[in-house]
Amino acid sequence: MTAALVTDDDPHHHGPQLAFEDLEVGQSAAIRQTVTSDDVRRFAQLTGDTNPIHLSEAYAANTRFGGRIAHGLYTASLISAVLGTKLPGPGAVYLSQTIKFRAPVFIGDEVLAQVEITALDPGRQRATFFCTCTVGEKVVLDGEAQIMVPTRDEIEAELA
Repeated sequence: MTAALVTDDDPHHHGPQLAFEDLEVGQSAAIRQTVTSDDVRRFAQLTGDTNPIHLSEAYAANTRFGGRIAHGLYTASLISAVLGTKLPGPGAVYLSQTIKFRAPVFIGDEVLAQVEITALDPGRQRATFFCTCTVGEKVVLDGEAQIMVPTRDEIEAELA
């Protein structure tokens, strides 16, 4: 298998279930998501983070950002969407994530969330990913994720 960038405008469209044996360093995948006011409001409702910088245009207009911004973890959750639906996809289990928030994401921004495999540990079935979210050419978030990926035998046993 060669390295590939898989981009899909529908983050709910799942790719194939990949086994650990299908993975290679350099493989990558991505999704694009336009941040809407409704997305931010639903995220606030779900998490309980009702900071007015995310929800009130009047409040946010007087901040250093000059307008409403998306929750940082909303943006980070797009990384989870890539890992859980594209690469490695269904069956993958998130073990850890480091995140550095580099710039704000505004309502209406189109975010490209991308992951790339940087290391594989066959003995532990672990894949390490470099993760980025960008708006245009600007990196708004980056970090590293550790994912546990099932083997072919484990996938076959689950399907039996």
